[in-house]
Amino acid sequence: MSWSRRSFLLAVPALAACGFRPVYGPGGAAEGLNGRIALADPKTRDGFALAARLEDRLGPATAPLYRLDYIIETDSDPLAVTQEQETTRYDVIGRVRYRLTALDTGALADSGTVRSFTGYSATGSTLATLTARRDAYERLMVILADQIVARLVAGAAARTP
Repeated sequence: MSWSRRSFLLAVPALAACGFRPVYGPGGAAEGLNGRIALADPKTRDGFALAARLEDRLGPATAPLYRLDYIIETDSDPLAVTQEQETTRYDVIGRVRYRLTALDTGALADSGTVRSFTGYSATGSTLATLTARRDAYERLMVILADQIVARLVAGAAARTP
């Protein structure tokens, strides 16, 4: 057995003794959010992509305790321009401001802003460019939804005794 593996096995009881619990393990903070968050109704293509990923990660709201509202902002910037002034690549920049409120009291449980970016190539046919653009926006929503879930889980872990 290697030394690093032995030191890991020795560290596990020490972490358990200090109250460490895996967030995604049984009884972890992530388990308490599964099926407990009702999402705001999406109104745009980006909203549907974000909500779909959030529901994939958090589960459908079967017994909601919280409501998650969000505002999505996106922008597309030309990144690469040829000498003929044709754009060949775009950056897609996104930001989501979110608020998690308790359904019973209306109290704010968590809030924040997540940001990220992705890009796509505009060098193919019109159809290829439109498909790449749509895919870039969908990928961006997945990235932003994953960041929101990570923050919600971290916040739940901090609130859990």
